[in-house]
Amino acid sequence: MRLLVTGGAGFIGCNFVAHMLRREDRSVRVLDALTYAGNRENLAGVAGDPRLEFLQGDVCDREAVEGALTGIDVVVHFAAESHNDRSIHGPGGAVTTNVLGTFTLLEASRNADIERFVFISTDEVYGEALDRPKTESDPLQPRGPYSASKAGADLMCTAYFVTYGLPVIIHRATNNYGPYQYPEKLIPLFCYRALRDKSLPVYGDGRQVRDWLHVSDNCRAIELLIERGEPGEAYNVPGANEHPNLDVIRLMLDELGKPESLIDFVEDRPGHDVRYSLDGTRIAQLGWRAEVEWEAGMRSTFRWFAEHQDWLEASVKRGEDFLRQWYATRGWGGPAPR
Repeated sequence: MRLLVTGGAGFIGCNFVAHMLRREDRSVRVLDALTYAGNRENLAGVAGDPRLEFLQGDVCDREAVEGALTGIDVVVHFAAESHNDRSIHGPGGAVTTNVLGTFTLLEASRNADIERFVFISTDEVYGEALDRPKTESDPLQPRGPYSASKAGADLMCTAYFVTYGLPVIIHRATNNYGPYQYPEKLIPLFCYRALRDKSLPVYGDGRQVRDWLHVSDNCRAIELLIERGEPGEAYNVPGANEHPNLDVIRLMLDELGKPESLIDFVEDRPGHDVRYSLDGTRIAQLGWRAEVEWEAGMRSTFRWFAEHQDWLEASVKRGEDFLRQWYATRGWGGPAPR
């Protein structure tokens, strides 16, 4: 099996690349623009594998995409602008990468004899799940620029299946956590700040509920969809671990030996969804379920960031201009000490 993985130097992408290369009958070509969140060092553990090929390129670049698709059987499309706050401050980047980039890849793929095209969407396309978990048949009701851009790409994938017969499978997972997550998301950013005894700006009351899925469980789910997913279908991938953000933060402080006095409740962000929740019946029928226990997985993730301070520092530095602007806009002070 020859795979093209877009965004393969990012958080979930790099974990997925390593996961797929554990079997000898697979080769992986990574296409990544190496923006602030993409880092070739994330692939260091498999860099010496002759079955891995790395191409630097943008999914919006038709020529780069067409070249990357040569000889490929399966496309797994991770590449995206995925940070809500970043999309609020500058929605154009999310629209360009997530919508136009997905369109470019779909258009090139329909001429490349692709056997499977797995699009990595998000639970956020459904909007808030206030009364019950969302099923794949629920309407898409995104509430922010990021989730709206992903919903647009999601619908474009369905259109390419219906109109052109492109064998697209849509994957919608809950909040991932684990090694190599870029420190603009809650867990790595707050680990970074807590380890430096800096305040942790918690939106609102911190009671927003997320369903937490370890990245290794998600990689298994994506692999299963490649092998057994039905083209034209969407599949929810829940972690079955719904917890308020505040619970995650308190557990993190406990693991890192830091005081809860670091918590600083701040004004909530615009359009902040209260709860995400997914019904995972469809993917369970394929034989998948999450296996990583929530507390153990969280604690091991906190330790990973604590043990990889150089990686954290370098990651923050790559996106420091935005992080400082974002924090200054909210009145929180810079993300890194000076």
